[in-house]
Amino acid sequence: MQFDYEAIVIGSGFGGAINACRLAKKWPGKVLVLERGKRYPMGSFPRTPHDMSNNFWNVVRDKQDHPKNAGSKEMFGLFDIRSFEHMDALVGAGLGGGSLIYANVFLEPPEHIFDHNWPASCKKDVLQPYYQTAKSVLGARPIPDQNAPRRKVLRTQLFEQFAKSDGRESELVDINVFFGNDFNQPTDIGVQQKNRYGALQTSCVYCAECDVGCNTHSKNTTDLNYLFVAENNYQAQINTMTLVEKIVPLNSSGDKDSYADGEFGYKVVWLDLNNDKQEVAATSKRVIVSAGTLGTNELLLRCRDLFKTLPNINQNLGLHFSGNGDFLSFVIDGDKPADPNYSPVITQKIDYNLYSDFKSGQAYILEDASFPNFASWYTEGIKPDVLHLSGLLRTLKALYQRFVRGAKTGRVGYTFSELLKNDAAYTTAVLLCMGIDNSAGEMKLDNRGFLNIQWPYKDNLPLYKAIMDMGKRFKTWVKAKAFLPMPNFLWPLRRNVTVHSLGGCKLADSPEKGVTSASVDSFGQVFGYQGLYVADGSLLPTAVGANPVATISALSERVAEGITGIQPDPNGDL
Repeated sequence: MQFDYEAIVIGSGFGGAINACRLAKKWPGKVLVLERGKRYPMGSFPRTPHDMSNNFWNVVRDKQDHPKNAGSKEMFGLFDIRSFEHMDALVGAGLGGGSLIYANVFLEPPEHIFDHNWPASCKKDVLQPYYQTAKSVLGARPIPDQNAPRRKVLRTQLFEQFAKSDGRESELVDINVFFGNDFNQPTDIGVQQKNRYGALQTSCVYCAECDVGCNTHSKNTTDLNYLFVAENNYQAQINTMTLVEKIVPLNSSGDKDSYADGEFGYKVVWLDLNNDKQEVAATSKRVIVSAGTLGTNELLLRCRDLFKTLPNINQNLGLHFSGNGDFLSFVIDGDKPADPNYSPVITQKIDYNLYSDFKSGQAYILEDASFPNFASWYTEGIKPDVLHLSGLLRTLKALYQRFVRGAKTGRVGYTFSELLKNDAAYTTAVLLCMGIDNSAGEMKLDNRGFLNIQWPYKDNLPLYKAIMDMGKRFKTWVKAKAFLPMPNFLWPLRRNVTVHSLGGCKLADSPEKGVTSASVDSFGQVFGYQGLYVADGSLLPTAVGANPVATISALSERVAEGITGIQPDPNGDL
């Protein structure tokens, strides 16, 4: 049979980008990548209030029947925020997928995490070569030596001191951030050069804007490595603003046939968002679904239950959802500087019974976090007027001394200093935790045919309580005015927020235990279908506690190897 492509890859995050690159190397010019979001060239991420207000994702597929809380205004921005039962989720939309907004951390979980519900072919020692490959490509390394004044990160030192006070150890983590091509001699801050794959990047400028899109391309996002090589070296075709609607198997005559098992390929149907949602389709020998955990599960559930095009996907689809124990909180206005507006968004971790002395149900890690400068200005601006009063009085006094008494200390620069000092953000610490939740969430379609998640938050309260107890100790240690979890977790809402949605297409040795095959010769292939693969966070059988990018990438490298028969280079050559 003649196909339009040898492979169609749906999504361009870590799983999609890895498979796009590996498959395009195998079949140059015969791989199509479909990404729902836009391209983001250097300097194109929104920053103004107007542009940020439109920087969200909301596509109304049926204007007569859309979620009431979504609104009718269509937006094709970077942030896709989903609200479910006791769980909210944030995912990225754009060429590079979640890599555009992730926190850069490349962290392998401890070996014992793989002991429960992970097939033998996915144990830590088996995955180690794939971890190494992905780490090399993504350029993971700790922040450079902090002895240079501009590279000193107060927040890192603050968390190191807290760890010691709490009987723990702080350790620098590997981050996928560009500090130049030579790890031993970092390129000066702000200097641009091409990375090893030919994409132009900037040596990190320490602006703390990693999670809102890096305008200097200092983040090692997938559009600057895997996708860059796929498109420029191996002629992969990348179509953005394409929202995939359905996957339909073909029969021996090349016709759409819901009873076919993929032996004769597939037709993928998508909406062209640049052309008033015009329906477009292409055929392919194989399809790799890498739309992220939410996108992949929603697409496959809709194909199985709504369109009936993939009816043989088993009933394990959508089960074992995990938010990876994500929990965000704030320690506000302490007596020690945190300076959360400087450096990459995460620099270190503190282990709380995840790596050592594993404590089931309460195992997590604490990472420092930062937020952009403009968020501090906003926070300062919305403070109640009474909190600005002391600064205003100091400023009026300085103006009086300058213009009435002629004091030199009353010059304009000094008055601005008096007005702006005592910024609460400077002494606010952001606590980012992730751990081992029970991975017992369930994804299924609501009555409109769109994804919903049921999350058993009560069953995970011991984990959240352990995290909050640590946050309260942090507050006491820095003598802060408040410890505040994300407000939506407070009673009576009790809603978690995750940026690490996992599960639903669990790897397993048999269809009775999962959705995708863990066998070496069909790794990641959906049970019951030939040539239909999954490669993203939905493959993970359980939470991993550590930032899951490393594990998602390792598993996706293994999926690509199974499809192409080409073993990836541990040195990162693409």
